[in-house]
Formats: sequence, structure tokens, C-alpha cells
Amino acid sequence: MSDNWVHIVGGGLAGSEAAWQALRQGCKVRLYEMRPKKLTPAHKTGLLAELVCSNSLKSLNEGSAPGLLKREMELLDSLVVKAAKEARVPAGQALAVDREQFSGIISKTLQNNPNFELVEDEVSSLPTEDELLKSGDCWIVSSGPLTSNDLSKELLKLCGEEDELHFYDAIAPVIEGDSINRSVVYSASRWQEGEGDYLNIPLNKDQYNAFVDEVIAAEKMPLHDFEDVKYFESCLPIEVMIERGRDTLRFGPMKPSGLNDPATGRWAYANIQLRMEDREGAMYSMVGFQTKMKWPEQKRIFRTLPGLENAEFFKLGSVHRNTYLNSPKVLTDDLSFKRNRRILLAGQITGVEGYTESAAMGLLAGRAAAAKVLGKAAAAMPPQETMMGSLLSHVVSGGRGDYSPMNANLGLLPTIPKKRGVSKADRKAEQCSRAFEKFQDFSSTI
Repeated sequence: MSDNWVHIVGGGLAGSEAAWQALRQGCKVRLYEMRPKKLTPAHKTGLLAELVCSNSLKSLNEGSAPGLLKREMELLDSLVVKAAKEARVPAGQALAVDREQFSGIISKTLQNNPNFELVEDEVSSLPTEDELLKSGDCWIVSSGPLTSNDLSKELLKLCGEEDELHFYDAIAPVIEGDSINRSVVYSASRWQEGEGDYLNIPLNKDQYNAFVDEVIAAEKMPLHDFEDVKYFESCLPIEVMIERGRDTLRFGPMKPSGLNDPATGRWAYANIQLRMEDREGAMYSMVGFQTKMKWPEQKRIFRTLPGLENAEFFKLGSVHRNTYLNSPKVLTDDLSFKRNRRILLAGQITGVEGYTESAAMGLLAGRAAAAKVLGKAAAAMPPQETMMGSLLSHVVSGGRGDYSPMNANLGLLPTIPKKRGVSKADRKAEQCSRAFEKFQDFSSTI
């Protein structure tokens, strides 16, 4: 047992998991949670790990990305997964929980540990690296998407540049590469620059107008009272662009200039570009297609587009309040800041999406901080071929485009080549099986 402390800011899923992992390693943990003294617009209680949106932690199916992530976390004794299974309510293959029971289990487990201290107060400043080297302590910031203004200013100091901290999320859909009809779309870069890095969907005038009509009529997600979103001009939802004029999309993300449609030899009336999100082409994002449409509407409308009739989506578009950092620019491989290696980042604020994903980053940050406090060698991180390792790689290295939040999906893992007689479901199952074997090998060595 070390005399030094791991200090954790934020008692959500990530902070609670980080606390548990640090305690397991033999550290003393002090967790700061401003609730119930000061509630956020989304929280209702002072319990740790309160679920503010859905009560589902997604699928337990072993052949799915969410199921794989939970299996990996269980091998490292995840408190979040354990509590979720104890508080489970019927929901088919999904891991849905009784909210109060789930949060109660986590709160009781941590508070019953003699080396755990809960401080119900807000943290508005962080120590310097010199101060932490002198004290021997480490800090983990897991303050979530509703991080306070004062703490956001402290994080900006660690980022170095103001544009590395985002205060809302505008996400474009990401499509499974294999589900795109390649006989309809074509590869090309605008003005023939590059080697045809984009897949292109040409639209004629009727197709464009039909698409615009569908978007106008679609059900949209209402913003919460506290989500006073100020859009960046370079990142407008498609609905906002359409409100400025029916042809706005044709001069924005759907501009056809510089792209000759092979079927006509001319520029189309409008054009949608799909950008590769990974080196293997397993994931493609719809360039500039941030949207507030409800998810069922997105699937229905985007599948009316040529080549996307059978599209499967790794991620659907959204616009919501979500404080997160440009992590690849500001974090090191162990989730610590480049400007202060004794302060680590965990949870949704790192740029992951979802309850389990946030907890997974807390798990890794807790282990990494414990190693620093205990004076051990750096904590081993899971290989990129695993689900947890691929999420970590996304956070600290990013993808091919601008950094944006990511959830657990099989597009992050090495692909399985198509084989005659092997179904897509079987290939996905093989992806998960290989990843889990890799994680078992990793966990057996730490």
C-alpha cells in the first residue's frame, strides 16, 4: 500500500471504474464528485455511476463489438460490468439494468473499501506536474460531457490550444464498408487529386430534391434546455444548411464540382462523398453529414440513396452537448497529458461514446495511474487487435480524418477477408473470437 493518492475528478462510470482499478492495485483513492451538492442539468441523484440516458449497456452477444468489450473488461475484474450483471433486468440480449440498484452496488462497493475516500465537492483547479512529482500523487479527470466551465479552463491549459477542447458534438454517420453497393458508387478524388480516396454517390436533380424533401420532413431530435448549441460554420447539421436555402447542400457537402460521373462523363447535379475511416476500408463516413434526425429516420432516408440501399451503420449522426478533447494531440499512450504526465484523462471526455466505452477508458486510466503512484513500470496496455486496445488506439492516435468521438465497433478491428460460403455474421464472429483470444493472452501476462 502506497502513502500516495490517486485523485479522481468525477464519479460517473469512468471515474468509478478508475477508482476500483486503482484500489485493486493497492492505491489509496480520493474521488471528487460535486453531486448532490451541485447537480448538473442531466443528473438527478448523488449516487456514483448514475445513468442519465438509457438504462442499457448494449448487447451481450459475444459476436458483437459491445459484447466483446464487456468480455474483455470482465477479464480485468470490471466493477461496472459486474454491477450491471447483478442489477440486470430483462431486455433480450441487451444488458439493461435497474438504475438505482446499479448505481447503489457501485457506490456501496467503493465506499466499503477502507482505502477509498469520497469528497462531495467541485474541483475547479488542477495541480502542476512539479507539485505532483513532489507529492507522488496522480490525478484522473473523468468529468464527462457536462464538465464545468472552471474545470474546462484548467483542461485548456493542459491542451495548449483552445481548439483542442470541444463543447459540443456534431457527428456524421459511419457506414460499414461491405454494405456499400460498389457497382453504383465510384472511387475518385475531387479534381483528380490523390488516388481516388473517396467513394462518390452522384445524384441527379430529381434524386437530390427527393432527398432534401425527406430531410425536411424527417423527425428531429430536440435539444435539451442546457444544450444551447452554437454551431461552427464548418460543421453545420444538414438540416440547418437546408434552412438557409434548398440548394445550400449542393454548394456545401454535396457539391459535385471536380468529380466526373463515369456514367455520364460530366459533373452530377449533386454528389455525396464517403471518406475511408480506417486503412482497411471497413468504415466510411458521410462527409459533412452531421444531422439531428432521429436514428430510425437516418437509416430510412440514407438507405434511399443510390448505393446505400443495404447500408449498415457503425455510427449514426448526432448533435449534442459533449465536452471532449482532441485526444490524439494532447494525450500520450497511457492517457496522460503530454503537458503533465501525472494527470490522466478518462471516460467520454477522451472522445469515446457509450457507457461501457467510457468505463473501459476509466479502467485503463485507473491501472495507468496506479502504476505511476506505486512507482512501478508503466501499466501494460491491451494490443490494438482487441476491442479495448482499438478504442484506446483511436483515442491516442486518431483515425484518417478529423478526430471525432467513437463507440466500440468491429470496424476498429482487423478485417476478415471475404470467403466463398462464409457469411458476414460468421466473419464478424471470427473477428470477435480472434480479438478475445488476443485479450486473453494479454490479461494472462499482467
